Amino acid sequence: MRPFSFLKIILLCLAILVVDIFTFYWLLSVTQLITSSFVRNSIYIAFWLFTIGLITAIILLKSRLDSMNTYRKQWLISSFYGLSVSSFVPKLIFVTVISILYFANYVFSVKESLIIIPIIGLFSGFLPFFVIVYGIFRTLYRFKIHRIKIKFEELPEKFDGLRIVHISDLHLGSFNFRYHILERAVRLINELEADFIFFTGDLVNNHAWELKGWQRVLKKLKAKRGKYAVLGNHDYGDYSKWKPLKAKQSNFELIKYFYERINFKLLLNEADTIEIKKDKIAILGVENWGNPPFKQYGDLKKTLKNVADIPFKILLSHDPSHWTEEVVEKTAIALTLSGHTHGMQAGINFKDINWSPIQYKYKHWAGLYNYNKQYLYVTRGLGWLGFPGRLGMHPEITLLELHK
Repeated sequence: MRPFSFLKIILLCLAILVVDIFTFYWLLSVTQLITSSFVRNSIYIAFWLFTIGLITAIILLKSRLDSMNTYRKQWLISSFYGLSVSSFVPKLIFVTVISILYFANYVFSVKESLIIIPIIGLFSGFLPFFVIVYGIFRTLYRFKIHRIKIKFEELPEKFDGLRIVHISDLHLGSFNFRYHILERAVRLINELEADFIFFTGDLVNNHAWELKGWQRVLKKLKAKRGKYAVLGNHDYGDYSKWKPLKAKQSNFELIKYFYERINFKLLLNEADTIEIKKDKIAILGVENWGNPPFKQYGDLKKTLKNVADIPFKILLSHDPSHWTEEVVEKTAIALTLSGHTHGMQAGINFKDINWSPIQYKYKHWAGLYNYNKQYLYVTRGLGWLGFPGRLGMHPEITLLELHK
């Protein structure tokens, strides 16, 4: 996660305080329905103790971050992120809804509005609270398999029916060394009996120490023909301060070496050729390439150099922005696999309805996209970062079947 300046932290705390002041204003009218003054006063005291405690804790956390060990720092940031979201968002919705109802109360008589508005307001606040809590404690690790079939005219006959498992964005540091959780995902992946497993980056949040103990889990991943990976923006250590600077390079080398330990071939602006009885396909992997502020380590021209004559190519590229900028209509790459967006870990996926706030930043943010028979698949990711929950965006394992 990127570090936040002290000014941004103060602005966040002010936002929490302002929303809580408005919430308390409307809470006074809602609690008038409670006859016991003891219960009402208890609610008021608990409300402000929580608000003051949360703001104080956020400021103290920011002021002491540099003196904390990295593991404890990461755990605390995620915990307060979840606590802030589960508190702030429901209150904001509550204030908005009850304010609108209040100013539109001409629809009701005065007597009715005194009862209906508080009830609707409370419901509008509690519903998102329970949804967020459900996303934190129930759906965060409820892995979902997406099965996708794609037909290609140029797919060599010997590769007809090729089965690919695509995973991305593990962010292992967020699992807090709870190996048993990811072991469930490993079992689901192995049951798919894939020819290839492709991992499209963000193995860690920032640091190589996050990999401790994970070799035993990830080495169990099985594929008939091979396992390949590329790096994501978080794998370069760009979101931490390094003293001395060579510590960053050492961290980076350890992350790259980890792929050898789990029998994945890490593609760093390079390609590999797969051959079955004279039929060939090329698997390409670029280093992270994203629109600013994300850095562009990827070099697609270098990657294509030795496989230009192979008609069917699959590209692993962490950031889906790369597909629009350098792949579509500029290359003959048939299929690109990406991650990065997480589907913002929040949205709606119901039948033909797919929506997430992330779509206003990324045109291609989740699922399968097709432009002139060039395909992009963007996974919603297997891990999480920042907010320790998933709302309507289950952690994803993707099975792609390629047919001629």
